[in-house]
Amino acid sequence: MGEGVRDLQVRLGGLGFATEGDEPGVFGPATDAALRAFQAERGLRIDGVCGEQSWSAVVEAGWHLGERLLYYTTPMLRGDDVAGLQRRLGQLGFDAGRVDGIFGERAQAALLDFQRNAGLTTDAVCGPATLATLDRLGAGGRGDPVEGVRERAALRETSGTLRGQTLVVGENGGLDALAGAVARVLVAAGATVVTLHQPDESEQAAQANAIGAAAYLGLAAAPDAGCTVAYYAAHGFESAGGRRLAECLQSELPGVLGGPAGGAPGSPTGMSLAVLRETRMPAVVCELGPPTALVEHGARLAAACERAFTCWVEGLAEV
Repeated sequence: MGEGVRDLQVRLGGLGFATEGDEPGVFGPATDAALRAFQAERGLRIDGVCGEQSWSAVVEAGWHLGERLLYYTTPMLRGDDVAGLQRRLGQLGFDAGRVDGIFGERAQAALLDFQRNAGLTTDAVCGPATLATLDRLGAGGRGDPVEGVRERAALRETSGTLRGQTLVVGENGGLDALAGAVARVLVAAGATVVTLHQPDESEQAAQANAIGAAAYLGLAAAPDAGCTVAYYAAHGFESAGGRRLAECLQSELPGVLGGPAGGAPGSPTGMSLAVLRETRMPAVVCELGPPTALVEHGARLAAACERAFTCWVEGLAEV
């Protein structure tokens, strides 16, 4: 209750998620329903809680391309306007990275390259002149950004075996034993594995990026029985390698736990969780439960993960 809730209601309403059934400043059923609908649309965990990630997503969704100058800074600019710029540049062949709404170094390099080729001032700032040129060239239509093409090409060149691959297995608390078991079977298959025990998803992503891993597997405990698997997808973009790994995991893990929670086997979900959004390699997050089953079936789950990674690497030529 209060100004914070009122601000949330105004922002959600501006994004098309009505909260008029509640009094201004009161977090009632209408606000809860609007927030959950927003979370579903944005690929977030649907819990009706406006925590740090959901609030950031609400703020980011309110930015439209052209409303502010875009450039590389610390902390990095985030928003739907950044995603729009990344998509436009990528569709013209300038590699701004995956469409994640984060203005990082690759977006800066792509913007500079575009400005140079278009005869604009090369200041790495996306302002009115740069946007006018993008509009004139018709950017923003159909077609895959160059990052998607580049990712698939790189995946097809992968060896086709786990031997020599560097993999990261992360968990955000309470699954140390399962993460260790998964790491051991992957090492036995010839991979180099780094395990991360870190509750902060963004920190896990940063560490995985620093390692330069070929793939990331996140493990999280869920209260209910079954398994859900998510890969990165947002702003009309999806990670082809992440989706492939998610499909392999979804085909293996639910059978160990007695079926998936809320979905059919082979149906992973595209999401924009922080660790999926911020990693720079194919990444998936598996939410498994209940916790007692993870202890009971730890060895079988680890073996299923090894089979899934083998399925993934052997099928990359078809991505």
